[in-house]
Amino acid sequence: MSYNNVVLLLGSNINNPENNIKIALEKIEDVIGLILTKSELIISKPVEFDSYNNFCNIAVRIKTQISPIKLLGKLKEIEREMGRTKDSSYFGAYQDRVIDIDIILFNSIKFISKKLIIPHHKNLFERDFAMRLINEVR
Repeated sequence: MSYNNVVLLLGSNINNPENNIKIALEKIEDVIGLILTKSELIISKPVEFDSYNNFCNIAVRIKTQISPIKLLGKLKEIEREMGRTKDSSYFGAYQDRVIDIDIILFNSIKFISKKLIIPHHKNLFERDFAMRLINEVR
């Protein structure tokens, strides 16, 4: 049985963000796989949209047997269970959110589909807060 080494980035900025992150991490371990490493939990300002609500962010490295597309589906299911019924692509812009879980790295593969691009370019190369957290768990 082989496992995939995956880096995820989580963010929340409404309805008790720190608790939302905690709940999402529990759901990830219950449904997806073992969390191997966690970054520090930080507070960051919203990026690419205006909001009065700061984000709580964390990066984690997990091991899972799930493929990239199935993983995306399970992460979206966790987001829906937590109250995020529509993501940014639906609105055409970023908005406040109860939880956001991005797949940043999946082993060392490059994967491109209509729904998913790995590695996650913006978080890996453009957003300072994200790069710092990701580097803590790589």
